[in-house]
Amino acid sequence: MERWWAWQFALVALATICTAPSDGKNEEFPSNTLINNVVTDPRSGRLYVGAVNYLYQLSPDLEVEARIETGPKRDNRACTPPVTDACEEAADTDNHNKLLLLVPVPDAQDVLVVCGSVFRGICSLRNLSSVDKLMYFSDTKGEKSYVASAEESVSVVGVTSYFTKDKDNFTVFLVGKGYGSHDSTKLISTRILEDYGDWVVFDSIIEASAVQANPFVLRYLHNFRFAFKDGGFVYFLFSRTLGVQDNKNFTFVSRMCEDDQGYYSYTELQLNCSAVNNKYNKAQAAYVATPGEVLAQTMTESGQHGPVSASDKVLFVTFTSDEDPSTSAMCMYPLRSINKRLVEIISACYSYNGIINERPAVYSPYSSKSEELCSSIKNVRKPRLCCGAEYLPSPLASKAEFALTSEPSLVRNAHMTAVAVAVEMGHAVAFVGTPAVRLLQITKVPVQACHLKTDCQSCVSMKDPYCGWCVLEGKCTRKMACSRWWEEKIWLWSPNQQCVQIQAFDPPNLSCKKTRQVDIHIPALPALRSSDRLECEFGSFKSEAVMVIADSQVRVTCSLPDPVEIPATPDQQDYVSVPVMVLVNDRIKVTSGEYHFYNCAATVRKNQNAPCIACVTSEWGCQWNALDHSCSDNNAAVGGEHIAGSCPQFESPEPLLIPVGFQIPISFQGRNLDIYPKPRFSIGTELMKDTEVTVTPEQGSKFKFPGYEFAYDKQQEVNVSFHIKDRETERKIDSTLTVVLYNCSVGRGDCSLCGDADSRYECVWCSASRRCVYRQLCPAAHPAQCPDPEITDIVPRFGPLNGRISVTIKGSNMGIKKDDVKRITVAGVDCVHQADRYSVSTSVVCEIGPARRLPPVDFPFERFNSGPVEVEVEGGRKGKSQVVFTYRDPKPLFVHPAKGPASGGTVITIDGEDLDTASEGDVSVSVGGVPCEVVAFGEEIACRTGRYRGQKVPSDLLAVTVKYGRNTTKDVAAAYQYSENPKVTDYYPKGSFLSGGRRIVVMGSGFDLIQRACMKVLPLPNEFSQNPSPVEFVQEALSKNDTVLQFFSPPVNLSVDTQSLRTVLQLDNEMEDLKGFDYHPDPTFNKLDNNVITETSVIIVTGRGFAKAMTAKEAQAFVGDASCHVNILQDDKLILEAPSSQPRSKSKRQRRDTANDMLELVVKFGLGEWTVDSVYYARKDDIPLAIIIPAVIIPMLLFIAVSVYCYRRKSQQAEREYEKVKHQLENLEESVRDRCKKEFTDLMIEMEDHTSELSEARIPFLDYKTYTDRNFFLPSKDGANDAMITGKIQIPEARKAIVAQALNQFSNLLNSKTFLLNFIRTLESRPDFNARSRGYFASLLTVALHGKLEYYTDIMRTLLLELMDEHVQNKNPKLMLRRSETVVERMLCNWMSICIYQFLRDTAGEPLYKLFKALKHQVEKGPVDAMMKKAKYTLNDTGLLGDDVEYCVLTLQVLVHGEGPDVTPVKVLNCDTITQVKEKIIDQVYRNLPYSQRPKVESVALEWRPGSTGQILSDLDLTSQKEGRWKRLNTLAHYNVRDNATLVLSRVLHTQAFHQHQDSYEEKNALLEEDNTFHLVRPLDEMEEGKSKRGSMKDKAMTKAITEIYLTRLLSVKGTLQQFVDDFFRSVLCSSSVVPPAVKYFFDFLDEQALRHDNVDEETLHIWKTNSLPLRFWVNILRNPHFIFDVHVTEVVDASLHVISQTFMDACTKTEHKLSRESPSNKLLYAKEISTYKKMVDDYYKGIRQMVPVSDQDMNTHLAEVSRQHTDKLNTQLALHQLYQYASKYYDVIIQSLDEDPAAQNKQLTLRLQQIAAALENKVTDL
Repeated sequence: MERWWAWQFALVALATICTAPSDGKNEEFPSNTLINNVVTDPRSGRLYVGAVNYLYQLSPDLEVEARIETGPKRDNRACTPPVTDACEEAADTDNHNKLLLLVPVPDAQDVLVVCGSVFRGICSLRNLSSVDKLMYFSDTKGEKSYVASAEESVSVVGVTSYFTKDKDNFTVFLVGKGYGSHDSTKLISTRILEDYGDWVVFDSIIEASAVQANPFVLRYLHNFRFAFKDGGFVYFLFSRTLGVQDNKNFTFVSRMCEDDQGYYSYTELQLNCSAVNNKYNKAQAAYVATPGEVLAQTMTESGQHGPVSASDKVLFVTFTSDEDPSTSAMCMYPLRSINKRLVEIISACYSYNGIINERPAVYSPYSSKSEELCSSIKNVRKPRLCCGAEYLPSPLASKAEFALTSEPSLVRNAHMTAVAVAVEMGHAVAFVGTPAVRLLQITKVPVQACHLKTDCQSCVSMKDPYCGWCVLEGKCTRKMACSRWWEEKIWLWSPNQQCVQIQAFDPPNLSCKKTRQVDIHIPALPALRSSDRLECEFGSFKSEAVMVIADSQVRVTCSLPDPVEIPATPDQQDYVSVPVMVLVNDRIKVTSGEYHFYNCAATVRKNQNAPCIACVTSEWGCQWNALDHSCSDNNAAVGGEHIAGSCPQFESPEPLLIPVGFQIPISFQGRNLDIYPKPRFSIGTELMKDTEVTVTPEQGSKFKFPGYEFAYDKQQEVNVSFHIKDRETERKIDSTLTVVLYNCSVGRGDCSLCGDADSRYECVWCSASRRCVYRQLCPAAHPAQCPDPEITDIVPRFGPLNGRISVTIKGSNMGIKKDDVKRITVAGVDCVHQADRYSVSTSVVCEIGPARRLPPVDFPFERFNSGPVEVEVEGGRKGKSQVVFTYRDPKPLFVHPAKGPASGGTVITIDGEDLDTASEGDVSVSVGGVPCEVVAFGEEIACRTGRYRGQKVPSDLLAVTVKYGRNTTKDVAAAYQYSENPKVTDYYPKGSFLSGGRRIVVMGSGFDLIQRACMKVLPLPNEFSQNPSPVEFVQEALSKNDTVLQFFSPPVNLSVDTQSLRTVLQLDNEMEDLKGFDYHPDPTFNKLDNNVITETSVIIVTGRGFAKAMTAKEAQAFVGDASCHVNILQDDKLILEAPSSQPRSKSKRQRRDTANDMLELVVKFGLGEWTVDSVYYARKDDIPLAIIIPAVIIPMLLFIAVSVYCYRRKSQQAEREYEKVKHQLENLEESVRDRCKKEFTDLMIEMEDHTSELSEARIPFLDYKTYTDRNFFLPSKDGANDAMITGKIQIPEARKAIVAQALNQFSNLLNSKTFLLNFIRTLESRPDFNARSRGYFASLLTVALHGKLEYYTDIMRTLLLELMDEHVQNKNPKLMLRRSETVVERMLCNWMSICIYQFLRDTAGEPLYKLFKALKHQVEKGPVDAMMKKAKYTLNDTGLLGDDVEYCVLTLQVLVHGEGPDVTPVKVLNCDTITQVKEKIIDQVYRNLPYSQRPKVESVALEWRPGSTGQILSDLDLTSQKEGRWKRLNTLAHYNVRDNATLVLSRVLHTQAFHQHQDSYEEKNALLEEDNTFHLVRPLDEMEEGKSKRGSMKDKAMTKAITEIYLTRLLSVKGTLQQFVDDFFRSVLCSSSVVPPAVKYFFDFLDEQALRHDNVDEETLHIWKTNSLPLRFWVNILRNPHFIFDVHVTEVVDASLHVISQTFMDACTKTEHKLSRESPSNKLLYAKEISTYKKMVDDYYKGIRQMVPVSDQDMNTHLAEVSRQHTDKLNTQLALHQLYQYASKYYDVIIQSLDEDPAAQNKQLTLRLQQIAAALENKVTDL
């Protein structure tokens, strides 16, 4: 594999630079703000730098040629450009450069496209030669000119291209852009650079749905990284998700033809970096370049991409990994391979149904197309195959299985975020960059630093492909900078790592006393020209050299220096090294080395005890002259020894062992001593100090030394070397005499240790001296045996009763070898000797057995198992300890804490009795089988729990087991429970400065279980980091409870990229990542503009980065020793409230005049503390009181006089205004008629549209069950949660069969008329059976008897007759049926509901629905106050909006997310709240669906897309306007939404995704805490109410009069709706059409009963009929349309329905209402029509009386049919169960009533009820 060289710097555009130190200063350009983009003009070399709020033009030398301030600008993402004062939310906003593109324009001057983040991403054109000249900018072209993104985090890339239209060529640029919350959905757009036809500059000229479709908006999360073009194609590189729930990124390269005018050829190919799990999945940067010959060959050999040539283009991409964020990699993809795979994908779709190798290979991204988007298309021409066509499928994308995969060529433990590639010497060179903390500077550095290396070795060791060593110049240079670089061996390339080296010298070395020439072999020496001069330099000696080339060998011949010029031989050496350099042309060093000059006389220094041997064994071939005792150069003319065996020497000493303190004679041999005829020698050594002893010659060549009494006690043995001298000459003669000196006492402190000594030493234990000594040094007799063992300690001293623990016995004389230990007893119990752990004499280890059984309790002797330790060793010697060992029974009793997290790490403490039995090594603890690491052992045992391995969490209560040794286990049963691991649900705030100290609040659960919580910051491993040692920053928890942890963020004292910091919570064993927690660089502060403080002034501090990780509440500021309140904190500004009085300085210096003392202004953010500047207080001058009083009083008097004058004038003006208003009232009434006609005409036209829709979607009638549920049970106390509506009731599974059988019996009992009447009468007699209970009971009865409606009707008739008789007898018949206070009255209401249901569906339903829709439409046509529930158009005077609200009608184009491209026009008002707009949109978009099937308002989000940006609209957000303590709800006008605007309605899956802008915790809670909200009319504050109460009567009258002006609107609405009200009344009160049979039947029944009673007149009968039908049923339905229709009735509509229903009630009464000016407006409104309606009611009653009667049989048949049709839809069983609750509640009185009724007794009803009770609730009966 080709070797890659990577540096920590990149090209000039990357600016993340870390180069080697340079002797010359690099050219630099510092920016005041963050740099976003840099581009270079290749022709001029200029650089263009786009930074936050600035644009720079730099020369090639980085000199500033032009500087333009691009921001901050007054802007808000919610505002549509141009941003004017009408955009109240606008504020100074930083302008981030999003796109900087150099565009060459044919036949014109090149331009620079500059796009920023303000004004929705509008771009400008600037002159390339002078960017301060603006060529084009417009913010009035609307959304077509929105190019970039308004969000800082959204990536934007661009590439220039061309576009052809009508044979004209246009220069354009293509933009790839991710999606921001205020952006358009366009992935890719083509932008024109000139006006043409309808197109304007920057217009998106291609409108293609392929890559601009709506569904991808919030799903795919594109991150564009690179754009380029090649071979007629345009390519975009980006990462995105696959549009599913998984958020993993995948990298794609997309391609389309450059002249594709519909994006038909747009195709995406997935790129994988690493075949294993696509580990490196997210592209960061890319570059296109040729690979060079070497890399091309390597890529070809790898076989991944087929043959690759040096001229092919390759896409180099750096990737990061979501799986392992600490690493990154670079992969390579030849463009030929990319294009080939794309053609395969496209061909498969066009020709093979998208199939490759029998697997689907293609899908369509960003659309809902099915997998079968591809079909076999014949005869697709080749151009179409590449560039697509309108009729061909698009867009296309490869399936993951057909991604183009490449293995990483470079992997680093750092983020590689930039890459550039160049080819040098046929090799590809990659420059990779790592992220900067803050990109604030551009530095121009060379791509190489050859000149910094001054020698060949350092040059080649760089392995820099741009560098090499120029041999003949002695420099590290680029190749072209080296003269004669083309000649062989002249320029040595750095990566080859070879320099010119000396291979050998001939001769290899020379005596320092000689001189001659030397041949130097240099194979790599380049060929020299005749003009080149070659020299050798030996130290300071120079000589000319001759270069000889023979047999391909290069040899340089030089003269060596004379001996006098050779340096002296160093001490401890026998040679001197002289540096050698080969020079060319006087000064250039070609190569160097060292030449050795040896000195034979110095060889004896190596071994002065053997000078001859040292001489003749040296590497220089020296010879020894024994006569003059000297070493010299080898000389054949001079005799001497040349081998070590010829040297005179002494050897072979005897004996070799010498004891300390005793003199032993030593004999040895002599050799080659013939030169000494009368030998006299002396011997000595260092341990003999200065003493030398004469050697005595013996027979032959033997010599003897009488010995020496040595003293030495540092160690047991030491080698002693002797020297021998000739006593006459004092010269040392070679001696190899070395013996071993030993000391028996060292390390042998007792007899056994002494006996363990090697027998050669003859060491014995001397009893007299109690020491181990040499045998001859102990005069007394040596003992045959050692003393008895002595035991000094026992470890441990306590053991468990079951034994099986190891006991260590320490002492002395416990044997010499392990077999000497014969027996050990501990407390009388045998202890098994552990021989492998035996230490001679001093330590014996044994394993104790179980304790002896205890004697009985009454045994007179001691019962404790304790005793000494006895050791018996060889020879019957015994030792007994004074220390006692005790057997005892440890009892762990308690464990605390009793629970901990399943992850472990909890330190639990075990309390009990005798826990410190045995030693720590013998004890192990486990919790439920999980090992618990013992961390403390003593009277308490502490251990750290391990990770729980069980499945059930929380676990059962687990035993804590303490094990002592191998045979004792003690449990604390049910002592510990593993609980759920602590969970972190949220935390705030989300960031900190590097200086730390910010309070971080972590929320979650289970924190009480944690013993140690700390916050850690860990730098991710970074291979490029200059501080590779691992480091972490830790902060312990500040406070802790079960749900909240608080920390101070740890200070990070490390210069690192903040993105490479990982923040975690360490919760005991568990590590929780704080995802999304960011560290920010510390803020910077500017000097103050004004250092003077007055008592009322504020201090404005400017700088940068304040709001990144701080809020005004957290920040602290001090002037001197006083605190300043931080009023406002913005990113670049702090506004502080200065102390009112001058504080003292923090310094202790005392000054006489402190008025102008300089005080330090200090700002603290957490632990970060910055001294901003010095300030001082302005000097105060004293003003005399005589001046102050007149200066205050005179203006006050003037003010009072002016106020009185103004008040009188205002009062007169108000009276004139009042007269004018009264005059206007008269004219207003005349205009109402005309307005009503116009409104009615408009309403009729719009209602015709609604009416035509009714035939399509039908009226949303409720089904029968829902209809009855709502009529019968919705008014109950439980409402929609009533059991009859929910259908939910709790019955144990085992009793369901019994309960069902019993309920059937109860149903049979209810079918007994005697029982049912008795049941009802009994209940009604109870005082606690209130009206609500009676109504609910009647409804339950209606459902329970629905299967026998004829029987139900009979019961109702019977009860009605009783009720009628009661009222007639009490002489108040008119009150009958007036209220629903009895069971029968509610039964009648339900009976009517059942019988009229079909009439509603067939006849009356349609006019009622039209009336409801017309009323709703009319109300919503004008403003409706969402908070006060008042409307401009209403029939109810209390719900009338009493203010003139300015508004206009808007028609919105609504696009429903995920439901196709069709838009729906919806009319709304610009004063509508967002919720009101949503309701109107839902009503219109889903008009064909009933209300229950429509999405709810809270489940949808509304997004406005004025152009290429988008904004989520909501009722309240951070932009909401405030008026005092009131906050206004947002409206369309607030967001500046205009007519015909496009809005997107989308379902909300995760509501928090639509509030991303509410980042900080404080901001999130701010809206929740705000409860004083209003919409159109702000309620009076308490203060204002107080003022109004104190106002004059005239003011109140004026207010009332002006308010009642708006009552005319009631007339307008009434007139508009009159037709619909009349239609409904006619449908209900018309007897000539269809009349429900039940109405005729019941009215005839009332007529019959009226004749039966003398005191029932016609008026009473009219009242009965009115109470039974119109008031009991129709008014209820009219007030509650949702009882019959699946609709939603708002409060405002309900108020108007109430007026119509009241009119209906008035029409049905016989009483004449006298109206006056004081009558309610509702009565006055329909006063004219009441008489007409009354006549309709009378005619209706008369018409029914004249109809053909309905017989009992006919009625029963009709009721039976209703029962048959609908009974099975109702839950009769549940109704019976609920009915029985009443029977159960009043069981005793019902039983008593039945017992007193003879008819009930005959039918045994009591017994039957008792049986049912026994079955249903096991009630004890008398059975």
